[in-house]
Amino acid sequence: MDRIDAQRLAEWAGGRLVGGAPAAPVGPDVVRDSREVTPGAVFVALRGERVDGHDFVAVAAAAGAGAALVDHEVAVDVPQVLVDDTVGGLSALARSVVADAKTRGLLVVGVTGSSGKTSTKDLIAQVLETAGPTVAPAGSFNNEIGAPLTACQVDATTRFLVAEMGARGIGHVAWLCGITPPDIGVVINVGTAHLGEFGSREGIAQAKGELVEAVPAQGWAVLNADDRRVAGMASRTRGRVALFSLAGDPAALPDAPGSALRVWASDLRPDELQRYSFTLHAAGAVAAAEPVRLRLLGEHAVANALAAAAVGLCAGLAPDRIAAALGGATTRSKWRMQLDQRGDGLAVLNDAYNANPDSMAKALQTVVELRRPGGRVIAVLGDMLELGEGAAEAHRAIGRLAADLGVDELVAVGGHGADLVAGFSACGRPARYWPTKDDAVQQLVPVAGPSDVVLVKASRGIGLETVAEALMKEGTDR
Repeated sequence: MDRIDAQRLAEWAGGRLVGGAPAAPVGPDVVRDSREVTPGAVFVALRGERVDGHDFVAVAAAAGAGAALVDHEVAVDVPQVLVDDTVGGLSALARSVVADAKTRGLLVVGVTGSSGKTSTKDLIAQVLETAGPTVAPAGSFNNEIGAPLTACQVDATTRFLVAEMGARGIGHVAWLCGITPPDIGVVINVGTAHLGEFGSREGIAQAKGELVEAVPAQGWAVLNADDRRVAGMASRTRGRVALFSLAGDPAALPDAPGSALRVWASDLRPDELQRYSFTLHAAGAVAAAEPVRLRLLGEHAVANALAAAAVGLCAGLAPDRIAAALGGATTRSKWRMQLDQRGDGLAVLNDAYNANPDSMAKALQTVVELRRPGGRVIAVLGDMLELGEGAAEAHRAIGRLAADLGVDELVAVGGHGADLVAGFSACGRPARYWPTKDDAVQQLVPVAGPSDVVLVKASRGIGLETVAEALMKEGTDR
C-alpha cells in the first residue's frame, strides 16, 4: 500500500487507533512475520496454532514497525490499531487498499481452479507486466491470509493485481472476491482436489464458479472450454465470456457456450525437453495468429499459456506482445514442474509443492516424455491429501496410471504408499514402499543414475521436496 497516516490505517482496517499520533506515517509494507519488518511497516499480529503474533509486537517495534494491528492492546510503545479479529482487520485493510487503487484504474484478475492455478497465475503476471506494474502472490498465497497480504502490496503505481483464489468450501471464493473484486475471472478446471471437503465435482464447480459470479457486466469470465463444468459457468456470469481450448477453436467443440472471445492453439510441437511451440489463435473480439515457443515443460503448460493469453487480450494487450511474453516466461514458484539436472546428468522433475489426481496424472505424463536413451523413468510419489473416502482407490488408480504410462520404477512414501504400490505392481516392474521420505532418500540416492529422470511429487504436507534436494546434492558431492 502507499504510505498513509495511522488514523487512516485504523479507518481502513475497521479498528480504533490507540497509543499513537493519528498523523504518524505508516507503511508501505504490511507483514505478519516480525522478521520481515521494514521501516514503517504495519505488523499484523495473527494468532496461529502454535504462535501468537501478539507476543512479537515488541520485536516488530524494535525492528522499526510503524504500527501494529492487534486484537488487544499490547504494552509496547508503538501505534496500535485495535480490531476484534486481526484476520478480519487484515481483510478490511486489503479491501480498502484495493478499492482506493481501483479509483485510479487498477485492474484485478482473479484465478481459481483445482490444479494449475499457481502456474497460470505466474504466466498471467508475466504477460501483464509487459503493460504495467503488476502485483501477484509469491507461490500459493491464495487463502484468507495470503490473498489480503498480497493485495496490500498494491500502491499508486500498480496497474494490475493478479489474485489467486483457493477454496476449501462453498463461499470461500466469494469471500475472497469481496476483498479483491475481479474485473477478469479465470477458471482453469474443476478436478478432484479437496474432494473430501466438497463431496463431489459438482460441489467443487459450485465453489469455483463463485469467481465468475463476481465479475461485473463490463468484465470478462475466462473459461476452459475443454472442461464441461467450467464451460457451463458461462451462464453464471454477467460479464463477457472468453473461452480457451487446447483442443482447437472452442466454437467447434460440442455444447460450447457462446463467447465474445475465443483463444486456442494449433501446430503443437514439443522439443526433447517437452517444451512446446505452437500457434496462438484468437477470434471474436480480437483476431490473431502468433507463433509461441514456451520455455515451460509439458503440454499442460500450453493450456495455462492459453488462459494467460486470453487474460492479456481481455486486458487490451496486443497479441504479438502476449506471444513474446509467453515465450520468455519462466517458472516463478518453486517445486512446480521444476526440472533440474545434476552434474552427472541425472534429471529431477521436482513437482513436490502439491498433488491431486489431476496434477499427478499430468506430471506422470510429462516425466515419461522426458525419458532418455539408456535411462529409466523413476516416480517418487507420496500421499495426495484431502481426498476423503475415495483416497485409497485414488492412489491405486495413480499407481495403475504410472504403470500404464511406462514408468520403470515406483517409489512410494506415506500413508497411502501401499495403495500406490498395489496399483503399480501388476505391471511387473519394480515398486517399493518406504514409510518415510528419509528411508526413500537413503535407498534411492545411491541407485539413481546419470541417464535417469526422477519425478518427485506429493501433497505439500508430505514434504517430498527434500528427496529432490537430496538427489541434486548427491551430484554436487561427487
